[in-house]
Amino acid sequence: MSCQVLVIGGGPAGSTAATLLARRGYRVMLLEKACHPRFHIGESLLPMNLPIFERLGVLDKVRALGVHKNGAEFEADNERGYNTFEFKRSFGDNPPHAYQVRREDFDCMLFEHARAEGVDAREEACVKAVDQRGPRESWVHAATAQGEIRIRAGYVIDASGRDAVLGRARKLVRRSRVHQTAALFGHYRGVRRREGEEAGNIGIYHFEHGWIWMIPLPDGVTSVGAVCRPDYLKQRRGGRTAFLRDTLDMHGITRERMRGAELIDGKVHAAGNYSYDSRRMGGPGWMLIGDAFAFLDPVFSTGVYLAMDGAEQAAEVVDRALVDPACERRLQRRLERRMRRGMARVAWFIHRFNTPAIKKMFRAPRDILGVERGVISMLAGDVFDSRPVRGRLLLFKLMHAAFVLTGLRRWHAARRDRRVQVSSRYAEPEEPAA
Repeated sequence: MSCQVLVIGGGPAGSTAATLLARRGYRVMLLEKACHPRFHIGESLLPMNLPIFERLGVLDKVRALGVHKNGAEFEADNERGYNTFEFKRSFGDNPPHAYQVRREDFDCMLFEHARAEGVDAREEACVKAVDQRGPRESWVHAATAQGEIRIRAGYVIDASGRDAVLGRARKLVRRSRVHQTAALFGHYRGVRRREGEEAGNIGIYHFEHGWIWMIPLPDGVTSVGAVCRPDYLKQRRGGRTAFLRDTLDMHGITRERMRGAELIDGKVHAAGNYSYDSRRMGGPGWMLIGDAFAFLDPVFSTGVYLAMDGAEQAAEVVDRALVDPACERRLQRRLERRMRRGMARVAWFIHRFNTPAIKKMFRAPRDILGVERGVISMLAGDVFDSRPVRGRLLLFKLMHAAFVLTGLRRWHAARRDRRVQVSSRYAEPEEPAA
Protein backbone atom coordinates (compact mmCIF):
# COMPACT_ATOMS: atom_id res chain seq x y z
CA MET A 1 0.00 0.00 0.00
CA SER A 2 1.42 3.39 -0.93
CA CYS A 3 0.62 7.08 -1.33
CA GLN A 4 2.45 10.25 -2.24
CA VAL A 5 1.45 12.11 0.94
CA LEU A 6 0.27 10.59 4.22
CA VAL A 7 -1.39 12.80 6.82
CA ILE A 8 -1.61 11.63 10.44
CA GLY A 9 -4.71 12.96 12.21
CA GLY A 10 -8.18 13.80 10.93
CA GLY A 11 -8.75 17.06 12.80
CA PRO A 12 -9.00 20.52 11.19
CA ALA A 13 -5.29 20.72 10.33
CA GLY A 14 -5.06 17.24 8.85
CA SER A 15 -8.26 17.45 6.83
CA THR A 16 -7.29 20.88 5.48
CA ALA A 17 -3.82 19.82 4.35
CA ALA A 18 -5.14 16.58 2.85
CA THR A 19 -7.90 18.36 0.92
CA LEU A 20 -5.58 20.96 -0.59
CA LEU A 21 -2.95 18.43 -1.65
CA ALA A 22 -5.56 16.12 -3.19
CA ARG A 23 -6.80 19.07 -5.22
CA ARG A 24 -3.28 19.45 -6.60
CA GLY A 25 -3.43 15.93 -7.93
CA TYR A 26 -1.51 14.00 -5.25
CA ARG A 27 -2.53 10.61 -3.94
CA VAL A 28 -3.21 11.46 -0.30
CA MET A 29 -4.03 9.15 2.60
CA LEU A 30 -5.51 10.57 5.82
CA LEU A 31 -5.43 8.41 8.97
CA GLU A 32 -7.61 9.24 11.99
CA LYS A 33 -7.22 7.13 15.13
CA ALA A 34 -10.83 7.60 16.30
CA CYS A 35 -14.17 7.37 14.53
CA HIS A 36 -16.02 10.55 13.57
CA PRO A 37 -17.92 12.19 15.08
CA ARG A 38 -15.78 12.23 18.26
CA PHE A 39 -15.82 14.72 21.13
CA HIS A 40 -13.24 17.49 21.11
CA ILE A 41 -12.83 20.78 22.91
CA GLY A 42 -12.03 24.04 21.11
CA GLU A 43 -15.42 25.17 19.83
CA SER A 44 -14.69 28.87 19.30
CA LEU A 45 -13.56 29.88 15.81
CA LEU A 46 -12.15 33.24 14.69
CA PRO A 47 -13.03 35.62 11.85
CA MET A 48 -9.72 34.83 10.15
CA ASN A 49 -10.96 31.24 9.75
CA LEU A 50 -13.66 32.36 7.33
CA PRO A 51 -11.43 33.04 4.28
CA ILE A 52 -9.92 29.57 4.75
CA PHE A 53 -13.39 28.01 4.86
CA GLU A 54 -14.25 29.83 1.66
CA ARG A 55 -11.12 28.58 -0.11
CA LEU A 56 -11.88 25.04 1.05
CA GLY A 57 -15.49 25.36 -0.13
CA VAL A 58 -17.08 24.68 3.27
CA LEU A 59 -18.19 28.13 4.46
CA ASP A 60 -21.89 27.39 3.97
CA LYS A 61 -21.50 24.12 5.87
CA VAL A 62 -19.79 25.90 8.78
CA ARG A 63 -22.52 28.53 8.80
CA ALA A 64 -25.16 25.78 9.03
CA LEU A 65 -23.32 24.08 11.91
CA GLY A 66 -22.46 27.14 13.98
CA VAL A 67 -23.66 29.92 16.23
CA HIS A 68 -23.00 33.42 14.86
CA LYS A 69 -20.42 35.30 16.97
CA ASN A 70 -19.84 39.04 16.67
CA GLY A 71 -17.17 39.43 19.32
CA ALA A 72 -15.70 38.48 22.67
CA GLU A 73 -16.93 39.57 26.09
CA PHE A 74 -14.61 40.43 28.97
CA GLU A 75 -15.52 41.68 32.45
CA ALA A 76 -15.34 45.45 32.87
CA ASP A 77 -15.66 48.37 35.27
CA ASN A 78 -18.94 49.72 33.90
CA GLU A 79 -22.66 49.49 34.61
CA ARG A 80 -23.10 46.29 32.58
CA GLY A 81 -20.11 44.63 34.20
CA TYR A 82 -18.60 43.61 30.85
CA ASN A 83 -17.13 44.98 27.62
CA THR A 84 -17.71 43.53 24.18
CA PHE A 85 -14.76 43.61 21.80
CA GLU A 86 -16.57 43.61 18.44
CA PHE A 87 -14.72 42.03 15.52
CA LYS A 88 -16.10 44.63 13.11
CA ARG A 89 -13.78 47.16 14.75
CA SER A 90 -10.63 45.30 13.72
CA PHE A 91 -8.21 46.72 11.16
CA GLY A 92 -8.40 45.92 7.47
CA ASP A 93 -11.02 43.92 5.60
CA ASN A 94 -11.24 41.08 8.09
CA PRO A 95 -14.64 39.38 8.41
CA PRO A 96 -16.77 41.09 11.10
CA HIS A 97 -17.94 37.85 12.70
CA ALA A 98 -17.10 34.21 13.32
CA TYR A 99 -18.86 31.01 14.38
CA GLN A 100 -18.88 28.63 17.32
CA VAL A 101 -19.36 24.96 16.58
CA ARG A 102 -19.62 21.56 18.16
CA ARG A 103 -16.22 20.18 17.31
CA GLU A 104 -17.49 16.65 16.74
CA ASP A 105 -19.74 17.95 13.93
CA PHE A 106 -17.20 20.43 12.57
CA ASP A 107 -14.29 17.98 12.48
CA CYS A 108 -16.49 15.28 10.92
CA MET A 109 -17.63 17.69 8.20
CA LEU A 110 -14.04 18.63 7.30
CA PHE A 111 -13.01 14.95 7.26
CA GLU A 112 -15.88 13.98 4.96
CA HIS A 113 -15.14 16.98 2.76
CA ALA A 114 -11.56 15.75 2.36
CA ARG A 115 -12.90 12.34 1.36
CA ALA A 116 -15.22 13.94 -1.19
CA GLU A 117 -12.20 15.80 -2.64
CA GLY A 118 -10.48 12.49 -3.38
CA VAL A 119 -8.54 11.82 -0.17
CA ASP A 120 -8.27 8.19 0.97
CA ALA A 121 -9.59 9.06 4.44
CA ARG A 122 -9.57 6.22 6.98
CA GLU A 123 -10.90 6.14 10.52
CA GLU A 124 -9.87 3.93 13.44
CA ALA A 125 -6.35 3.81 12.03
CA CYS A 126 -3.89 4.61 14.80
CA VAL A 127 -0.33 5.34 13.68
CA LYS A 128 2.16 3.49 15.87
CA ALA A 129 5.45 4.27 14.17
CA VAL A 130 7.00 6.04 11.22
CA ASP A 131 10.15 4.48 9.79
CA GLN A 132 11.85 6.98 7.49
CA ARG A 133 14.33 5.37 5.13
CA GLY A 134 15.03 8.36 2.92
CA PRO A 135 13.88 11.90 2.11
CA ARG A 136 11.02 10.52 0.00
CA GLU A 137 10.45 7.14 1.58
CA SER A 138 8.72 6.58 4.91
CA TRP A 139 6.99 3.42 6.10
CA VAL A 140 4.02 4.19 8.32
CA HIS A 141 2.77 1.45 10.66
CA ALA A 142 -0.85 1.80 11.77
CA ALA A 143 -3.18 -0.36 13.84
CA THR A 144 -6.70 -0.86 12.46
CA ALA A 145 -9.68 -3.01 13.37
CA GLN A 146 -8.55 -5.43 10.65
CA GLY A 147 -4.98 -5.59 11.94
CA GLU A 148 -1.75 -3.70 11.32
CA ILE A 149 -1.13 -2.06 7.98
CA ARG A 150 2.10 -0.71 6.45
CA ILE A 151 1.97 2.23 4.08
CA ARG A 152 4.81 3.56 1.95
CA ALA A 153 4.59 7.37 1.81
CA GLY A 154 6.67 9.87 -0.11
CA TYR A 155 5.88 12.62 2.41
CA VAL A 156 4.44 12.54 5.94
CA ILE A 157 2.52 15.37 7.59
CA ASP A 158 1.93 15.01 11.31
CA ALA A 159 -1.38 16.61 12.27
CA SER A 160 -1.99 14.26 15.20
CA GLY A 161 -2.70 17.04 17.69
CA ARG A 162 -1.26 16.72 21.15
CA ASP A 163 -0.35 13.11 20.43
CA ALA A 164 2.47 14.68 18.36
CA VAL A 165 3.38 11.29 16.90
CA LEU A 166 6.43 12.40 14.92
CA GLY A 167 7.52 15.14 17.32
CA ARG A 168 7.61 12.82 20.31
CA ALA A 169 9.28 10.03 18.35
CA ARG A 170 12.00 12.47 17.27
CA LYS A 171 12.19 14.03 20.77
CA LEU A 172 11.31 17.48 19.44
CA VAL A 173 8.60 18.44 21.93
CA ARG A 174 9.51 21.14 24.50
CA ARG A 175 7.10 21.85 27.33
CA SER A 176 6.73 25.45 28.41
CA ARG A 177 8.05 26.27 31.86
CA VAL A 178 6.12 29.53 31.86
CA HIS A 179 2.55 28.47 31.24
CA GLN A 180 1.23 25.29 32.81
CA THR A 181 -2.49 24.99 33.50
CA ALA A 182 -5.31 22.47 33.33
CA ALA A 183 -8.96 22.77 32.38
CA LEU A 184 -12.27 21.41 33.64
CA PHE A 185 -15.20 21.79 31.26
CA GLY A 186 -18.62 20.51 30.31
CA HIS A 187 -21.69 21.22 28.17
CA TYR A 188 -24.72 22.75 29.88
CA ARG A 189 -28.30 23.64 29.02
CA GLY A 190 -30.02 26.68 30.44
CA VAL A 191 -26.99 28.96 30.68
CA ARG A 192 -28.23 32.54 30.40
CA ARG A 193 -27.21 34.32 27.22
CA ARG A 194 -26.93 37.96 26.28
CA GLU A 195 -29.63 39.52 24.17
CA GLY A 196 -29.66 40.57 20.54
CA GLU A 197 -26.41 40.66 18.59
CA GLU A 198 -24.40 39.70 21.70
CA ALA A 199 -26.23 36.39 22.19
CA GLY A 200 -23.57 34.30 20.46
CA ASN A 201 -20.48 36.00 21.86
CA ILE A 202 -17.89 34.08 23.81
CA GLY A 203 -17.47 35.20 27.42
CA ILE A 204 -14.05 35.22 29.11
CA TYR A 205 -13.77 36.04 32.81
CA HIS A 206 -10.90 36.16 35.28
CA PHE A 207 -11.09 34.57 38.68
CA GLU A 208 -8.50 34.27 41.41
CA HIS A 209 -6.95 31.04 40.15
CA GLY A 210 -7.31 31.33 36.36
CA TRP A 211 -10.01 32.15 33.84
CA ILE A 212 -13.45 30.92 32.78
CA TRP A 213 -15.00 30.54 29.32
CA MET A 214 -18.63 30.45 28.21
CA ILE A 215 -19.22 29.53 24.55
CA PRO A 216 -22.78 29.47 23.15
CA LEU A 217 -23.33 26.46 20.87
CA PRO A 218 -26.29 25.30 18.75
CA ASP A 219 -29.49 23.87 20.26
CA GLY A 220 -29.31 25.91 23.45
CA VAL A 221 -26.08 24.25 24.61
CA THR A 222 -23.22 26.24 26.16
CA SER A 223 -19.65 25.05 26.59
CA VAL A 224 -18.46 26.14 30.02
CA GLY A 225 -14.98 25.61 31.41
CA ALA A 226 -12.35 26.87 33.79
CA VAL A 227 -8.62 26.97 33.08
CA CYS A 228 -6.85 26.77 36.43
CA ARG A 229 -3.38 26.81 37.88
CA PRO A 230 -2.14 23.45 39.21
CA ASP A 231 -1.92 24.64 42.83
CA TYR A 232 -5.65 25.41 42.78
CA LEU A 233 -6.56 22.03 41.26
CA LYS A 234 -4.62 20.27 44.00
CA GLN A 235 -7.17 21.66 46.48
CA ARG A 236 -9.95 19.67 44.82
CA ARG A 237 -11.99 17.47 47.09
CA GLY A 238 -14.73 15.29 45.66
CA GLY A 239 -15.83 15.02 42.04
CA ARG A 240 -15.14 17.18 39.01
CA THR A 241 -18.75 18.28 38.63
CA ALA A 242 -19.00 19.87 42.07
CA PHE A 243 -15.52 21.37 41.82
CA LEU A 244 -16.29 23.04 38.49
CA ARG A 245 -19.58 24.39 39.80
CA ASP A 246 -17.86 25.76 42.92
CA THR A 247 -15.27 27.39 40.68
CA LEU A 248 -17.94 29.02 38.51
CA ASP A 249 -19.60 30.36 41.67
CA MET A 250 -16.41 32.31 42.45
CA HIS A 251 -17.22 34.91 39.77
CA GLY A 252 -20.35 37.05 39.92
CA ILE A 253 -21.11 36.96 36.18
CA THR A 254 -20.67 33.22 35.77
CA ARG A 255 -22.56 32.51 38.99
CA GLU A 256 -25.52 34.51 37.69
CA ARG A 257 -25.42 33.06 34.17
CA MET A 258 -25.22 29.49 35.51
CA ARG A 259 -28.27 29.86 37.74
CA GLY A 260 -30.63 27.01 36.82
CA ALA A 261 -28.25 25.50 34.23
CA GLU A 262 -28.00 21.72 33.96
CA LEU A 263 -24.98 19.63 33.00
CA ILE A 264 -25.60 17.46 29.93
CA ASP A 265 -24.97 13.72 30.36
CA GLY A 266 -23.40 14.37 33.76
CA LYS A 267 -19.95 14.67 32.16
CA VAL A 268 -17.27 17.13 33.25
CA HIS A 269 -14.04 16.60 31.34
CA ALA A 270 -10.48 17.37 32.40
CA ALA A 271 -7.52 18.20 30.18
CA GLY A 272 -4.01 19.45 30.66
CA ASN A 273 -3.34 22.77 28.95
CA TYR A 274 0.43 22.50 29.22
CA SER A 275 1.79 24.73 26.49
CA TYR A 276 4.59 23.32 24.35
CA ASP A 277 6.29 23.69 21.02
CA SER A 278 8.67 21.65 18.89
CA ARG A 279 12.34 22.32 18.23
CA ARG A 280 11.65 22.44 14.51
CA MET A 281 8.68 22.20 12.20
CA GLY A 282 9.99 19.85 9.56
CA GLY A 283 12.76 18.07 7.76
CA PRO A 284 13.31 16.17 4.51
CA GLY A 285 10.03 14.41 3.75
CA TRP A 286 8.08 15.41 6.86
CA MET A 287 6.31 18.33 8.56
CA LEU A 288 4.46 19.08 11.81
CA ILE A 289 1.30 21.20 11.75
CA GLY A 290 -1.35 22.33 14.23
CA ASP A 291 -1.06 21.10 17.79
CA ALA A 292 1.44 18.49 16.63
CA PHE A 293 3.85 21.42 16.21
CA ALA A 294 2.82 23.64 19.14
CA PHE A 295 0.00 24.17 21.60
CA LEU A 296 -1.00 27.43 23.31
CA ASP A 297 -3.44 28.05 26.13
CA PRO A 298 -6.85 28.45 24.43
CA VAL A 299 -7.86 31.73 26.11
CA PHE A 300 -8.04 33.60 22.78
CA SER A 301 -9.46 30.69 20.74
CA THR A 302 -6.54 30.70 18.32
CA GLY A 303 -6.06 26.92 18.12
CA VAL A 304 -8.25 25.99 15.15
CA TYR A 305 -7.23 29.06 13.16
CA LEU A 306 -3.48 28.55 13.69
CA ALA A 307 -3.91 24.87 12.81
CA MET A 308 -5.80 25.51 9.58
CA ASP A 309 -3.66 28.45 8.52
CA GLY A 310 -0.53 26.39 9.14
CA ALA A 311 -2.04 23.47 7.23
CA GLU A 312 -2.83 25.68 4.25
CA GLN A 313 0.72 27.04 4.19
CA ALA A 314 2.22 23.58 4.74
CA ALA A 315 0.31 22.16 1.77
CA GLU A 316 1.98 24.79 -0.40
CA VAL A 317 5.41 23.89 1.01
CA VAL A 318 4.89 20.15 0.45
CA ASP A 319 3.67 20.70 -3.10
CA ARG A 320 6.70 22.80 -4.02
CA ALA A 321 9.09 20.45 -2.19
CA LEU A 322 7.81 17.43 -4.11
CA VAL A 323 8.35 19.30 -7.37
CA ASP A 324 11.71 20.82 -6.40
CA PRO A 325 13.37 19.16 -3.37
CA ALA A 326 16.15 21.77 -3.36
CA CYS A 327 13.74 24.43 -2.05
CA GLU A 328 12.28 22.29 0.76
CA ARG A 329 14.52 23.39 3.62
CA ARG A 330 14.22 27.09 2.79
CA LEU A 331 10.42 26.95 2.53
CA GLN A 332 10.05 24.98 5.75
CA ARG A 333 12.20 27.44 7.66
CA ARG A 334 10.30 30.41 6.25
CA LEU A 335 6.97 28.90 7.32
CA GLU A 336 8.33 28.00 10.75
CA ARG A 337 9.51 31.58 11.32
CA ARG A 338 6.10 32.88 10.29
CA MET A 339 4.23 30.51 12.61
CA ARG A 340 6.51 31.29 15.54
CA ARG A 341 6.05 35.04 15.04
CA GLY A 342 2.28 34.72 15.08
CA MET A 343 2.25 32.41 18.09
CA ALA A 344 4.65 34.69 19.97
CA ARG A 345 2.26 37.64 19.57
CA VAL A 346 -0.57 35.60 21.06
CA ALA A 347 1.61 33.99 23.74
CA TRP A 348 2.71 37.40 25.05
CA PHE A 349 -0.90 38.13 26.01
CA ILE A 350 -1.56 34.61 27.28
CA HIS A 351 1.41 34.61 29.65
CA ARG A 352 0.25 37.91 31.18
CA PHE A 353 -3.51 37.40 31.00
CA ASN A 354 -3.98 36.97 34.75
CA THR A 355 -1.64 39.80 35.76
CA PRO A 356 -3.10 42.96 37.34
CA ALA A 357 -1.89 45.12 34.45
CA ILE A 358 -3.60 43.11 31.70
CA LYS A 359 -6.76 42.71 33.79
CA LYS A 360 -6.94 46.47 34.23
CA MET A 361 -6.32 47.18 30.56
CA PHE A 362 -9.05 44.74 29.46
CA ARG A 363 -11.51 45.96 32.11
CA ALA A 364 -11.17 49.61 31.10
CA PRO A 365 -9.87 49.70 27.50
CA ARG A 366 -9.09 52.98 25.78
CA ASP A 367 -8.53 53.20 22.05
CA ILE A 368 -5.45 55.42 22.27
CA LEU A 369 -3.84 55.61 18.81
CA GLY A 370 -5.89 52.60 17.71
CA VAL A 371 -4.49 50.25 20.37
CA GLU A 372 -7.88 48.77 21.23
CA ARG A 373 -8.54 48.08 17.55
CA GLY A 374 -5.16 46.36 17.38
CA VAL A 375 -6.09 44.10 20.29
CA ILE A 376 -9.44 43.33 18.64
CA SER A 377 -7.59 42.41 15.44
CA MET A 378 -5.43 40.01 17.46
CA LEU A 379 -8.60 38.52 19.00
CA ALA A 380 -9.92 38.07 15.44
CA GLY A 381 -6.80 36.06 14.54
CA ASP A 382 -4.90 38.74 12.62
CA VAL A 383 -1.49 37.90 14.08
CA PHE A 384 0.76 37.44 11.05
CA ASP A 385 1.10 39.98 8.29
CA SER A 386 -0.74 43.22 9.10
CA ARG A 387 1.59 46.17 9.76
CA PRO A 388 -1.12 48.29 11.46
CA VAL A 389 -1.88 45.42 13.85
CA ARG A 390 1.79 44.73 14.60
CA GLY A 391 2.36 48.42 15.33
CA ARG A 392 -0.63 48.69 17.69
CA LEU A 393 0.34 45.52 19.55
CA LEU A 394 3.84 46.92 20.05
CA LEU A 395 2.30 50.13 21.39
CA PHE A 396 0.11 48.06 23.71
CA LYS A 397 3.24 46.37 25.07
CA LEU A 398 4.83 49.77 25.74
CA MET A 399 1.69 50.92 27.53
CA HIS A 400 1.72 47.71 29.55
CA ALA A 401 5.36 48.29 30.53
CA ALA A 402 4.52 51.85 31.62
CA PHE A 403 1.56 50.56 33.63
CA VAL A 404 3.74 47.97 35.37
CA LEU A 405 6.48 50.53 36.04
CA THR A 406 3.96 52.95 37.57
CA GLY A 407 2.64 50.16 39.76
CA LEU A 408 6.15 49.30 40.94
CA ARG A 409 6.85 52.93 41.81
CA ARG A 410 3.64 53.12 43.81
CA TRP A 411 4.50 49.88 45.58
CA HIS A 412 7.98 51.13 46.49
CA ALA A 413 6.55 54.47 47.66
CA ALA A 414 3.95 52.73 49.83
CA ARG A 415 6.61 50.41 51.23
CA ARG A 416 8.85 53.39 52.06
CA ASP A 417 5.93 55.17 53.76
CA ARG A 418 5.17 52.09 55.85
CA ARG A 419 8.80 51.92 56.98
CA VAL A 420 8.72 55.59 57.97
CA GLN A 421 5.52 55.04 59.93
CA VAL A 422 6.95 52.01 61.73
CA SER A 423 10.18 53.85 62.46
CA SER A 424 8.28 56.82 63.92
CA ARG A 425 6.03 54.61 65.99
CA TYR A 426 8.87 52.78 67.70
CA ALA A 427 11.33 55.66 68.02
CA GLU A 428 12.49 56.26 71.62
CA PRO A 429 10.85 59.31 73.20
CA GLU A 430 13.13 62.27 73.82
CA GLU A 431 14.17 63.13 77.40
CA PRO A 432 12.13 66.02 78.81
CA ALA A 433 14.02 69.31 78.99
CA ALA A 434 15.45 70.16 82.45
